[in-house]
Amino acid sequence: MKVSVKVPATSANLGPGFDCLGLALPIYNTITIEETVLPGTGIEINLMSEEEVIDEMIFDNIPKDENNIVYKAVEMLYNSIGQEPSELKINIQSQIPITRGLGSSAAVIVGGLIAANKLLGSPADETALLSIATEVEGHPDNVAPAILGGFVMASQEDDGSIVYRKLDWPQDWDITVCIPDFELSTNIARSVLPEQIPMQDAIFNAKHLAMLVEAVNTKDTKLMKIALQDKLHQPYREKLVPGMREIMEAFKHEDGVLGCVLSGAGPTMLIISHKYDVDKIKSTVREIWEGQSIKTDIRTLKIEPKGAEILEA
Repeated sequence: MKVSVKVPATSANLGPGFDCLGLALPIYNTITIEETVLPGTGIEINLMSEEEVIDEMIFDNIPKDENNIVYKAVEMLYNSIGQEPSELKINIQSQIPITRGLGSSAAVIVGGLIAANKLLGSPADETALLSIATEVEGHPDNVAPAILGGFVMASQEDDGSIVYRKLDWPQDWDITVCIPDFELSTNIARSVLPEQIPMQDAIFNAKHLAMLVEAVNTKDTKLMKIALQDKLHQPYREKLVPGMREIMEAFKHEDGVLGCVLSGAGPTMLIISHKYDVDKIKSTVREIWEGQSIKTDIRTLKIEPKGAEILEA
């Protein structure tokens, strides 16, 4: 039996929603898992890309054995029902750029879990899959929208449970995704964050996160323009993303641009706009990054309303 699952890219944080907000984008990875019939063949993991989106050195360094995160997630699912994985062939067809802040690891974790769950007869429900995915990924802000689609807030509570809700993203708010041609690993991006922050910065983010959720719920563009500010992670990561400050400043006073934020840990940036000339956004970002010899892939997208989807079984 063979199962293929298509999973969208995701963007986490959205400014003040550090480690708790994420949305799905229409860029996809497809994970196929097949139970092989020949005993003793072990695990076979194949990585493929249709587009020029993956740095070959990074691609070559992805484990293709039991250390691969897809296999680790699959193994956890099997173990949760008292089984061990049989001989498996796992194919990963990638369109999501790696180490760009677009949830590539969350996508393959989620795809592997859903495919394996189908192979096993669907013993795990949505909540169980989200819990396992979070354990492998480390936090739920990417895996939740990868599973559910849309705009999601999620929290891993002290007892390990995942609390999550899906919110309606305004359909006329455009998302321009600006992907530079350099990588930034999540580990490096987290290493620059302080272990402690000033109380006033925590209060600042709490206020703006509340504003953001209300702005999305009420489609309030004026409030959203205020809400997309952060003092927990973006100021510290700015030094890792050349041109980030210039891009943010370029759109700060443009009425139709609601805000610029890092996508996840970066270096990809999201520019959220409403009835604004997206070609102007693209030309401005391209000019800033080309001035620093950085090439970029820029796409204006709508939010992906559906999460992971089984293609065949």
